[in-house]
Order: sequence, then structure tokens, then C-alpha cells
Amino acid sequence: MPKIRVLICDTVSEKGVKMLCDAGFDVTYNPKITAEELVKTIPDYEAVIVRSRTKITSDIISAGKRLKVIGRAGAGLDNVDQKAAGASKIKVYNTPDALTNAVSELVIGLILSLSRGICLGDAGVKRGEWPKGGLLGKEVRGKTIGVVGMGRIGRRVAELADALGMEVLYYDIINIPNEVVKQFNLRFRDVDTLLSESDFVTIHVPLTPTTKHFINKERISKMKKGSYLINASRGAVIDEKALINALNTGLLQGAALDVFEVEPPGKSELTCHPNVVCTPHIGAQTVEAQEIAATGIAEKIIEHFKTTHVGKL
Repeated sequence: MPKIRVLICDTVSEKGVKMLCDAGFDVTYNPKITAEELVKTIPDYEAVIVRSRTKITSDIISAGKRLKVIGRAGAGLDNVDQKAAGASKIKVYNTPDALTNAVSELVIGLILSLSRGICLGDAGVKRGEWPKGGLLGKEVRGKTIGVVGMGRIGRRVAELADALGMEVLYYDIINIPNEVVKQFNLRFRDVDTLLSESDFVTIHVPLTPTTKHFINKERISKMKKGSYLINASRGAVIDEKALINALNTGLLQGAALDVFEVEPPGKSELTCHPNVVCTPHIGAQTVEAQEIAATGIAEKIIEHFKTTHVGKL
């Protein structure tokens, strides 16, 4: 029988690629493949691996006549049409644990950048200026952080924030184990109260029809005056028009965004705002996280085909 063919559509750690090759898979590594090329080539593969760049749409799934597995080297699955995959009996795997620490550390970095004006200071010095007088920052110790969404990343952010001496409020639609609440001194608040009491609000929810524009004009209006908003989950969770209005009116002191409604966002009033720190969706962009994600998804694909006895390894 022919070997099982795996198509890797985005940049992943070479350790994951090597694992698949060593296990006997026929691997094609094409991290710059376009959607048009993918729909033409996918019929030749039993498995496909993506990160966030490549979208596995219903058209691609329909074209994948031999496709048995879709692997997402990362957490979110909003770039995979899971309904279409289920209808075609295609198994979808991801690696939600791999990115937890990397994203959480970025969030803390963004909070510190906002509170101390690090990016403004850097830009000023590079222009030959010395903007020290205008950069009176705030310490995060003793401030209140509101964590919206207490999944893996939300809990790790809470842990790091607690270590920095911050008061941690949280909101989630599911109950959080008492041992977690006690360990990190968490206090539950409904979402509106959390927004009104927090100096920093960080969002950690998946993008679903329910969470799209979860942070909208109405909710932003309830935020504490002079507070900061951080988003390293999915861009569409925040209504960007409402955010820029809140920044311009002075309701919010600043915002830090690693994700945007449209990526790349291009040059806009939001991305050029002096009180907004922008990063290009780098939450998972660490050597460690990418190795864990790539090897983790490779392990799941290897195990899947060992279990189902499809093809020859």
C-alpha cells in the first residue's frame, strides 16, 4: 500500500516535520501555498496541517476526497470549517496546551508596555528625542486586572498577574474549580462589574457567533475611566470602531492588540494611535511554543493513523 501523504500548509517547527517523516509518512512541506493551489492539490492527501494563515473551508474539504485528518498546530479552530469536516467524517485535531505560556507572557509584556509607555519611549529615542518628561507611568502592583475567559491562557495570565501583586477578577460562563480560585486569589464578577472595576482588562475567549464583538460599544462604555484593554485572543471579539472611539474620547487610556478583525490590518487610525500597542499576531511565536505545537500535532496524526490502520506507515 502507498504511504500516507501529509500536506503542511503553514510554517511549523522542523521537529514536527521530522517526526512525521521518521514515522513513515510522505510529507509535503509548502508553507506558502495559496488557497487556489490548496484546493487543487488537497485531493492527493490523507492529512493536512495548518496554523492560522491557511483557511480550511468547505470547498477545500469537499475537494479532499482522500482527506481523513485536519491538524491545527495551535489552539483556535476558527480557520477550520468544523461542520463541513464533521459531515465528511474528517477528524480535526489541535494543540490547545502548546501556546498557553507563550501567549500569557506576551499579555503580561503588553500590559507592562502600556503601563510604562515603553513603545512611546523607544520610538522617541529612535527619532533622536528624549521624551522622559511625558512618560510618567504606572506600576501594575496593586492594580486590578480583569480576565475575561478562564481557560488555559486566562488561568496562566491570572497566575502571572498574581505574582506581580495584581488583584485578579475573572469572568467565565463555566465554573472554575475552587482550588484554582484559591491558588491565585481570584474573585468572580459578572462581566459588566468586572469591566467597571478593572484597571486592565484582558480577553481570552474563542471566536464564535456569540463572542463576536463581545466587547462592543455598550460594554466599553462600562469600563473604568483611564483603564486599558488587551486582546490576544481573536480580533473580532472587539468592535474596533467602538474601541477607537473610546480611545479618542479618553474613556480608555490605552489598548494593546496582538490580533485584529482583519489581518494584516494595514495602516489605520487604530494601528497608528499613540496609545495603542500593536503586535502582528505573535502570541504563539516563540521557539518553544512552535516546537510543542508541531510535535504535538504530529503525535496526534501518527496515533490516529496507527489506530485506524489506514494506509502504510
